[in-house]
Amino acid sequence: MSGMTMIQGQVAEDIDAHAAASWFTAAYLIPLSSFASLSGRLATVFSPRSLVLPVGALYALGSLVTACATSFAGLVLGRAVAGTGGAGVLGLCVIFVLELTTRRRRGLFIALVNTGFTVGVAFGAVVYGALFPVIGWRPIFIWQIPVSLIGGIVSFISLPSSMQPGGGDLLHKPGTTTQKLARIDYLGAFLLASTKLAWHPWLFNANPATADIHPVSLCLSLVSLAAFLFVEYRVAADPIIPLPVLSSRGVLFSCLAQLGLMTARWTLLFYTPIYMLAVRGAAPARAGSVLIPTNAGFGIGGFVVGALHVRRAGSFWLPTLLVSAVFALSLFLMGLVAAPTAPMPLFVAIVFLNGLATGAALNYSLAHLLHLSPKDTEYVSTSLLGTFRGFGGSFGTAIGGGIFLRTLKQALTIGFADLEGHHGHEGLSPKHARLVTRLLGAPGLVFSGELNIEEQNIAINGYSGAIRDVWHAAALLSVIFVAVQAAAGWTAPEDRNHKCDAEEENQAHAAVLENEGVGEA
Repeated sequence: MSGMTMIQGQVAEDIDAHAAASWFTAAYLIPLSSFASLSGRLATVFSPRSLVLPVGALYALGSLVTACATSFAGLVLGRAVAGTGGAGVLGLCVIFVLELTTRRRRGLFIALVNTGFTVGVAFGAVVYGALFPVIGWRPIFIWQIPVSLIGGIVSFISLPSSMQPGGGDLLHKPGTTTQKLARIDYLGAFLLASTKLAWHPWLFNANPATADIHPVSLCLSLVSLAAFLFVEYRVAADPIIPLPVLSSRGVLFSCLAQLGLMTARWTLLFYTPIYMLAVRGAAPARAGSVLIPTNAGFGIGGFVVGALHVRRAGSFWLPTLLVSAVFALSLFLMGLVAAPTAPMPLFVAIVFLNGLATGAALNYSLAHLLHLSPKDTEYVSTSLLGTFRGFGGSFGTAIGGGIFLRTLKQALTIGFADLEGHHGHEGLSPKHARLVTRLLGAPGLVFSGELNIEEQNIAINGYSGAIRDVWHAAALLSVIFVAVQAAAGWTAPEDRNHKCDAEEENQAHAAVLENEGVGEA
């Protein structure tokens, strides 16, 4: 995911889609966060082991389509297919941990899975940045094909053949395979993906560079959301998201707060490498390596909080608010040091602080959510929290992309128009109009040598200002969602039952299988 920022400039150049470059990431993230639940549901019908090979093949197919794409539509299709395969990978990873580990060691291995996602985000940008100048972008996707297929085969062989469909008796109902497949909430998954897709600001724009949310897009998103809620409440036999849990104020506000935090977090993950490319003139590999400190901070923050503080059940309301406030402060500080002349050690330190606060916030919020959840809905609430975290990726790229492109286009247009005026010309020349379009999707163009010193300074200042506005907007969003987290309260509800019976535990276990989405990654 993060690696796409390193190569999107050349990809956009090759398929002539500079203004819509944000779709390269959004097309992957939308199915990734929307369809992870389907892999969990399928694991209640088929053995999770039997799903490994199809998931690996699906990801390989998406990589193949992406590598061979010669148009914007073809590339987005490939990214969407790969994202669907990635959703299966995410869901199955959690399922294997739940099925193959003891309860005592389950938390450790889920932490290791999350660490794997985090390391992937950190080093994806580094690897892409290092390989791109040597082999180009198409071979980067081609080599993912054998990796996906071999990984699927090795996993299939190593997993025990005795694995059975999970989910307990509640979801593993009698019936033929066809009947079991028919009970899966495909319509809910489709409507959930449609809600996020329609909300994307580039869907109905005649001029994608404006990045405005079109009224038709907004209306369709709201209609799709209403249809999704109706299907989940009234139609689906086994809803994709356990909406009755959202009747709890604490659970609802905690999930919304996590959505806001991860939306803001993704603006850092996506735009920090772009800042290094376009403002600091870093080489692609070095630009990607700037994510290593923030993901190291994420791991340290989560480990320290989990090992030293979250060692009891109970409320963590105040610690959650404090680390969330530090998270918001770090984004505000990043906006302040987004200038070309800011000290690099200070920038890296703030990036690390953001990761530290994120890791701590995710651990505290999870512990506090368990305190706010009734005893018989703890697993359901936890999985729902993971689902909302997963949505942050697509929302973060959409919101951040809208602010970024609008601000950058305005700055470049004004800057180049002023430059034309200084040379005795009025308005924007066709050359500079084309340059604006290219710069919107190619941050590496700033220091490529194609721009003269005046044009380069305009581009650097434009990128710096646009990224600063994105991070300040993310900081403001974070402050709002700190208030939302505060509204979740600190009082535990009265337990409906003091002890879960077997059926409730099966239901909770099934919900974890179907709803665990993307966490940090």
